[in-house]
Order: sequence, then structure tokens, then C-alpha cells
Amino acid sequence: MNPANLYALGAIALWASLAALGVSLAHVPPFLLTGLALLVGSLIALPLSRFDLRQWRLPASTLALGVYGLFGYHLLFFIALRFAPPVQANLVNYLWPLGIVVMAPLFLPGVSLTAKHLLAALLGFAGAALAILGRSTDGAAAVWAWGYLPAAGSAFIWASYSLLTQRVQSFPTAAIGSFALVSGVLSLLCHALLEPAVTLSGRDWGLILLLGLGPLGGAFFLWDAALKRGDARQIGVLSFITPLLSTVILLWLSREPPSLSVAMAACMIVTAAVLATWKPRPRSAD
Repeated sequence: MNPANLYALGAIALWASLAALGVSLAHVPPFLLTGLALLVGSLIALPLSRFDLRQWRLPASTLALGVYGLFGYHLLFFIALRFAPPVQANLVNYLWPLGIVVMAPLFLPGVSLTAKHLLAALLGFAGAALAILGRSTDGAAAVWAWGYLPAAGSAFIWASYSLLTQRVQSFPTAAIGSFALVSGVLSLLCHALLEPAVTLSGRDWGLILLLGLGPLGGAFFLWDAALKRGDARQIGVLSFITPLLSTVILLWLSREPPSLSVAMAACMIVTAAVLATWKPRPRSAD
């Protein structure tokens, strides 16, 4: 398999643990949780850069793009979860893989949207929707809530951030530490202004450490490495595996048997990923 797709799958596997860790830390205010986890995640850049802080230096415009992606995405997503049904808000948020596939020709020169990628994206999104709504008892009866708007905004931010990182001046993957550091500080400022103070237990700190090393840290570095080396359209379709894995992990932790909808979603998402990444072998000359 293409090394870029392996990096992407690594990020996807880490992001799949976000929901389970979030459930375990649901009592921690979201901006405090995000800020602490991002600060932990930023430390990954130290060994990655061999403790050379010069690799953290970025043009102001590139740093602004990173903060736009990491901080802006989480800000709108947490607002969405507060003002819309969480399951439906999460579904709207998972428009971002589709956004990467569809918007790639708009952001990246020389990239075109083929019928194969469009079909794979739609199939993957349908599978993601089935994986999420299949666990909801009232998914079919969803009603409008204004929180869906920030959920859609978070999807746009992450898709556009992922694509725009390929348009700015090249920077080392270790510089993602700067994005996480500044975004973490902004999140903690939001916590100080908007959320009540809380006392964290030793277990809380351990889970926050895992969160920072995984879905809110290590995943960002893997994601950047994938985008620097691979096809954004293929990576976007592969990302639809995230909600499926997340749902399976939640089912396992709650000891619920997998439903038919999850099995169908798995088939749809795997088919979409294979379709997006499949390249016919050139015919050998007779």
C-alpha cells in the first residue's frame, strides 16, 4: 500500500478513539480538555524535530492557517455538540472527508474530480451516516437545530485546512507542534473565560495524556505526513473509516453486539476506500 495511505490510516485509527476517550472524560469542560490535550500533543514535535526548535518556526500566515484548522475546527464542533443533538451534529461534522474529495480541484492546481472519486465519496459518506445513525434510536426523527450550522462550519474548516496546507510554503511536519501549542493556549483562554473551574483526578490526567498523544496530537502529525505524500482525494475517502471504527469501539466498550447497520456500513466504507485507491494495472505489451 502507498505509504501516504498508511500514514492516513494511522491518523484515522487514532481519531477513532476520540469518541471513547471523550465519553470517559465527558465531565471535563470541552475547552479545558481540548487545550490540555493539544498542549500534550504539541510535545510530540520535540523528538520529531530532534529538539531543534527552529523547525517550529513558521511564517505568520502558515501559523494562522494551522490555528484556523486545529482551534477553529474544535471551537465550532464543541458549539455544535452543545446546541444540536450530538449524533446528528457528529454526522454533519463528518462531511469533512466528502469536502476534501469534492473541494480538492478548487484548492489544488492540477487536481481534477473524477467520477470514480465522486462515487466513492458519496458511498463512503452514506456508510458513515449509516454507522452513526444506525446506533441512534431517534435518528429518523431528527429536528432542525441551529447547532447544525457550526457543525457544517467545522467540517468545512477541517477539509479546507487539510487542502490548504498543500498550498502554503513547505514546512516540516514537526512544525505541527506550533499549531497545537498556539491552539492549545487559545483553548485554555476560552476555558478561563467561558467555563467553570474543575479539579481533575489522576485518572483524568492519564486519559488526557492518551488523548494528547493520540487523537489530539499524534494523529495531526500522521495526517500532515499523509497529505504531503499522497492524493488528497484518496485520503479523503479513506477518512470515512473513522466514524465506523469509532462506532465499533463504542459498541465494544459498552458490550453491545454489532448491529446490521454497522455491518452494512463496514461493507460500504471498505468498498468506497477500495474504489478510491484502486488503480488498474497497465496492460503489458504483447
